[in-house]
Amino acid sequence: MQRNHIYLDYQATTPVDPRVMEVMLPYFTEKFGNPASKSHVYGWAAREAVEAARSQVAALIGATPREIIFTSGATEAINLALKGVAGMYASKGRHIITVATEHRAVLDTCKALEQSGFKVTYLGVPENGLLDLDELRRAITGETILVSVMHANNEIGVIQPMAGIGALCREKGVFLHVDGAQSVGKIPVDVQAMRIDLLALSAHKLYGPMGIGALYVRRRNPQVRLKAQIHGGGHERGLRSGSLPTPLIVGLGAACQILIDELHAEGQRIQILRDRLWSGIRSRLDQVQLNGDPHHRLPGNVNVSFGGVDGNTLLASLANIAVSSGSACTSESTEPSHVLRALGLDDALARASIRFGIGRFTTEAEIDAVVNTVVENVERLRATAPH
Repeated sequence: MQRNHIYLDYQATTPVDPRVMEVMLPYFTEKFGNPASKSHVYGWAAREAVEAARSQVAALIGATPREIIFTSGATEAINLALKGVAGMYASKGRHIITVATEHRAVLDTCKALEQSGFKVTYLGVPENGLLDLDELRRAITGETILVSVMHANNEIGVIQPMAGIGALCREKGVFLHVDGAQSVGKIPVDVQAMRIDLLALSAHKLYGPMGIGALYVRRRNPQVRLKAQIHGGGHERGLRSGSLPTPLIVGLGAACQILIDELHAEGQRIQILRDRLWSGIRSRLDQVQLNGDPHHRLPGNVNVSFGGVDGNTLLASLANIAVSSGSACTSESTEPSHVLRALGLDDALARASIRFGIGRFTTEAEIDAVVNTVVENVERLRATAPH
């Protein structure tokens, strides 16, 4: 990539950490066995590596290894969780609760379940993006079997009160599914303390490879049973058939191990850079607002609306800075962000919003350069805008 480009889109994806790549490489060549091959040393070595990685993933989120199911990513994990619970517990109830600001992986899966006869309640949020626990309590009925809440929002970085949500779901006897794609590896996640029953995560959000993720499925107190969505071979305890991609799984495990050791220090450094970016922008520009709660948010997320400019023109003017106007999964859409609209922003302001994502390899010099570039271009666009 060109040297004068700055990457600030860490919510969309992260580069593979060189330490992760180093661990992965042998499993593409000399350690190429299929972990399902039980009759020779190549298969044994691959299986051992897979199980070691399973333990590393489990340790990062406070789970046990047998509660980790490998998937192709968070989207597949979310589909397995929602459709799997729906298929297994439909006789108990056909009501699911989620939030209007969820990722499309959750919202679109819920829409598909609605077409299958399930009722889905989409809870709104106030302008800070935080779910109201009293509203959630009122929404739960005797037919409710599952609540699905994103731990940290991919666009605005808001962190939901997961421990309170988990306690409420446990009190009401409904399962809690959490989209942890943005939170795992960025902030502490403990499925026991938070009383989470299912949690989806993705390697490429935490400096591992694309194409691999995992679903945590609680095994006791309470046990969660799922109806499989992919059949053919009975891999992953029958919940997700298909040959396991050993190199990718090893990479996910290595990425999780690094975070077990470094998450706290990394989070502190990134938060300092986040605050530097936001204070630099707001001290030099008026008509700017931070979207989402200013305190309960990811260390590396800054989502800012710039009044008085056209969003597409502003984004085009920042061609040497990798940022986005919303979720990478909906970047082809011309519609304003459904998350920002749920916070109450009008279409013009929602379109004039930029998500800055700061991560492991971001430097202070890059933050200062971004502040200067953003301020200069916003001032220029405002000066030339028709009045």
